[in-house]
Amino acid sequence: MRNTRSLPRVTKGDLPSPKELEELFVQKYGSPATTGWAPKQRFRFRYYLPADVYESVVSRHVTEGCNWLDVGGGQAIFPENPDLARALVSRCARAVAVDPSVNVHKNKFVHETVCSTLEEYKPNFQFDLATVRMVVEHVSDPEGFVGALARLVRSGGVVIVLTVNLWSPITILSRLLPFELHHPLKRRFWGGKAEDTFPVHYRMNTRQTLRRLFERSGFTEDVFARQDDLSLLGQFPLLSHAELLVWRGLTMLGLGYPENCLLGLYRRRMGESSQSQGQ
Repeated sequence: MRNTRSLPRVTKGDLPSPKELEELFVQKYGSPATTGWAPKQRFRFRYYLPADVYESVVSRHVTEGCNWLDVGGGQAIFPENPDLARALVSRCARAVAVDPSVNVHKNKFVHETVCSTLEEYKPNFQFDLATVRMVVEHVSDPEGFVGALARLVRSGGVVIVLTVNLWSPITILSRLLPFELHHPLKRRFWGGKAEDTFPVHYRMNTRQTLRRLFERSGFTEDVFARQDDLSLLGQFPLLSHAELLVWRGLTMLGLGYPENCLLGLYRRRMGESSQSQGQ
């Protein structure tokens, strides 16, 4: 088992460039000169939310004519960026959303919706890309989940994961609080409906665990980054500005922000049997 202390905070690989992130910002929020105060303030600090970076990474891997599987996304692929979701799906030969919640049938972005666990989903084809946004924290059987991805993603295909960090303060608080309190707190700071709040297990929420699970199922870690998450105070102008100042100071010192998300890209190794990896 690898010691996570020996692993760098960021593996560069396919992480988007500053120019790509600026282009994503304009596409998503509009011109920095005319957009709302919150994104304008973030842009002034050249800070991008984990979801922004994730969307930019996904954009790189949705190629013309590809098969795209979105796992556990419910009603939307990118909840805060529907225009990009539509544009990317238009490139695909097939875009499928799989989710055990019936909410998936409200997803108007993909070509097909499947109300099923990932393990139970058995199409007669494979995918070039699978995206897993804020899902793995809810997975109770990590080995079965990643094994299903190995079965569904072709050799050379990629899985892109965005999830919370097990050791971030908000995740620690979430683990301590009764589930009944999760939605009221989530609604207060980030919004959302009760039907979109699900039980959490946090069995895949460290880099070490993700890397081990994916490598055992025939993947390699191509990209990894801890994306600093400053979204908690995003609706409070003065507090948000103070948080950005603290973030800038920590960044200048080469330190990461304590609240962060994990972003990983895992590529199926060529020539491995999908049947054996999915068992």
